[in-house]
Amino acid sequence: MKKIRWGIISTAKIGREKVIPGMQKSTLCEVVAISSRNLESAQQLATQLGIAKAYGSYEAMLEDPEIDAVYNPLPNHLHVPWSIASLKAGKHVLCEKPIALNADEAYQLLEAAKQYPDLKIMEAFMYRFHPQWTKAKEVVDSGVLGQVQKIQAFFSYFNVDPENIRNIPDIGGGGLLDIGCYCISFSRFLFDAEPKRVVGLVEFDPKLRTDHLASAILDYTGGRSSSFTCSTQLMPYQRCLVVGTEGWLEIKIPVNAPIDEETDATLVTKDSSETIVFPKSDQYELLNDVFCRAVLDGTEVPTPMEDAVNNMKAIDAIFKSQQNARWVSVQ
Repeated sequence: MKKIRWGIISTAKIGREKVIPGMQKSTLCEVVAISSRNLESAQQLATQLGIAKAYGSYEAMLEDPEIDAVYNPLPNHLHVPWSIASLKAGKHVLCEKPIALNADEAYQLLEAAKQYPDLKIMEAFMYRFHPQWTKAKEVVDSGVLGQVQKIQAFFSYFNVDPENIRNIPDIGGGGLLDIGCYCISFSRFLFDAEPKRVVGLVEFDPKLRTDHLASAILDYTGGRSSSFTCSTQLMPYQRCLVVGTEGWLEIKIPVNAPIDEETDATLVTKDSSETIVFPKSDQYELLNDVFCRAVLDGTEVPTPMEDAVNNMKAIDAIFKSQQNARWVSVQ
């Protein structure tokens, strides 16, 4: 079986601790190179993770003809430019979320990708491929919950380190881009629709200048809506609750499902209540399996660039709602 040969842009934590190990477990992936602005850093991580090649620049790695695809976990402001550079170099691209700083920038990447129809590009929303989310989508679509009208999500962690990229506004720091993007994606995925308008309340840290607390309501019309709160300065917590006319489903660890532990969700209807247990699963491995399969088979990726652009549109609208103190249409 052919494998997709990967090159990794940067030694980012999410890559070295989650995505690269997931790739190395996949039968469809081979991580052949890693790059950094610091050659020594790239060499150290290559040795640690058993990667054959280390490059002291991203440009040099992109010139390697033995690399089929690139994983881009750079800080948010570098997602679009280096994803475009990777496409120009003839590489498929898996880019970390959020795909861009705003919808306009995401649209630029969409237009750039259209120039390379034989190359795949996808935003790395790994959660969608975990069995708990496969089941959640199945439950919603089956009608077991009746008409799903409300989806609620909460996602928080505590980080006030001014040197952390999540707390630097000029490079795309802040809670909405970092974790609010998941909460928005949840409802878009389960409703299989786009919100028509949003209203948001966003608080900014006076020193860091990043949004540290945000709550929003997304109106999907027809009585369907979702609401969420995300924060970078609250006790770590996450949940997703899906409520319909005939039942409800609660996912207890919707984003950071542990790789080495079972997870579970609670499903309650008018007639029954059950705990659904999911086996140990590496959602990063599953993410890469899906992406590589699309490359090998020449099929569409499950979350195309249009999906990424639409997620950014909702984020933009929430920020605009905060500025204008009113409901804002999602354009």
